Amino acid sequence: MNRIAIVGCDGAGKTALAHRLAALLDLPVINLDAIYYDENWEEKTKDEFAAIQRELAAADRWIVDGNHASTLYIRVNRADTVIFLDVPAWTCLWGIVQRRWRYRGGQYPDGVYDRVTLSFIRYVIGYRRKMRPRIAAVVREHGQHAQCVTLTSRRRVRRFLGSIAAN
Repeated sequence: MNRIAIVGCDGAGKTALAHRLAALLDLPVINLDAIYYDENWEEKTKDEFAAIQRELAAADRWIVDGNHASTLYIRVNRADTVIFLDVPAWTCLWGIVQRRWRYRGGQYPDGVYDRVTLSFIRYVIGYRRKMRPRIAAVVREHGQHAQCVTLTSRRRVRRFLGSIAAN
């Protein structure tokens, strides 16, 4: 595992998993939200964001954590491993609550700004129904060469990490 794309709903644990894998595999972590937004929380254009990802994905070793389904194909094309955190909405909501409590809202150490709105909560609740099929289609189409791992609970994430640590 040298190029890992981690996807899943907000609050699923993508960033935590990315950092744990990075420690085990000595890989650099790229958080997509940290490059998608500028210092004023303004979004980059789609073309700008895609160009940055193409450049990052060209490297030999990385872990990219983040959704951004419109540019997922860029990461999946280069990834040797795709990890989909397909956990229930309540797990994601609990993850968001924990993150919110830990950082007390505002800006996280990696530069990402925490904003929780009603539309964001609706997105999280509907993620498996609306986004899962989209994510799966991109992975099927662009990630046939990659090892695809779907983890459906925090317990399975811990087991997966344990299996990596044991090797």
